[in-house]
Amino acid sequence: MPEVDVDFVLECMRELVRIEEDWIPELPGTSLYIRPTMIATEPKLGVRAALEYLFYIIVGPVGPYFPEGFNPLKLMVSDKYVRAVRGGVGFSKTMGNYAASLLGGKDASDAGCSQVLWLDAIERKYIEETSTMNVFVKFESELATQPLDGTILPGITRDSVIRIAKDWNLVVNERRVSINEIIEGTKSGKTKEVFGAGTAAIIAPIGELVYQGKSYVVAGGKTGDLTRKLYEELSAVQCGERKDKYGWVVSI
Repeated sequence: MPEVDVDFVLECMRELVRIEEDWIPELPGTSLYIRPTMIATEPKLGVRAALEYLFYIIVGPVGPYFPEGFNPLKLMVSDKYVRAVRGGVGFSKTMGNYAASLLGGKDASDAGCSQVLWLDAIERKYIEETSTMNVFVKFESELATQPLDGTILPGITRDSVIRIAKDWNLVVNERRVSINEIIEGTKSGKTKEVFGAGTAAIIAPIGELVYQGKSYVVAGGKTGDLTRKLYEELSAVQCGERKDKYGWVVSI
C-alpha cells in the first residue's frame, strides 16, 4: 500500500473536523472518533497487492467504548485461539487481525466476558493484548506491559501511559508477562492492577480474568488507584482541562 504524506493527512483531518464540528459531542466520556482508512479499489480479484487504492477519513460521535463504562471488565483468556504470530501482521492496523479475533470474541461474549485477552501463539503462556487494547499489569514494584516484538499494536495510548508513568517515577518494564504470573499474583497480592489502554477505550480497568474455566479476581474486582489516575490524567489532557506538556494536542 502506498505511503501517505503525514502533514497532508493531518491538515485533511483538521479540515474534516471543522466541517463536521456540529457532530462533536460535549458530554463527559464522549468524543468524535476519527478513523483514517485505506482500501484497495482495483477491479480485479487475485492474490497480489492491488495497483489502485482509496484513502479516506471517517468521523463519528461516540460514547464510552464499553457498555460498562469506566468500570472493571471481565475478560476471557484464550488458550484455544490466537490473534497473531511473530513474522505476521499483528503489529499492523489491518482487517486480517480483526478477522482472527472474531470467533474467540464470540466465545468470550457467550461466557459473559467483554473481550478476549490473547496469549502468545507459540507457548500459549504470555499475555499479549485484547482485540482493541494494549494491556498493562501493575505489580508491587513495577508496571509491566508486553514488548513490541511484532505481535501487538504499538498503540499511541500505550506509549502515552508509559511516558506518563515514567514521569510519575514508576518503574516501567516492557517485558513478557505470563498468565500464571498474573494469576499467582492475584492469590499472593502481588498483582495490584490490570488495565487496558487504547484510542477508543482510553484506559479500561480489568477486574476479572477467566482462564481454563476458572475465574480470577483482580484488585478485589475494583478499579485500582493507578488505573483511575491514568484515566483522569489522559482524559483531562485530551479535553484541554490539564496542560499538555508532551505536545500531543493538535489545535483545530
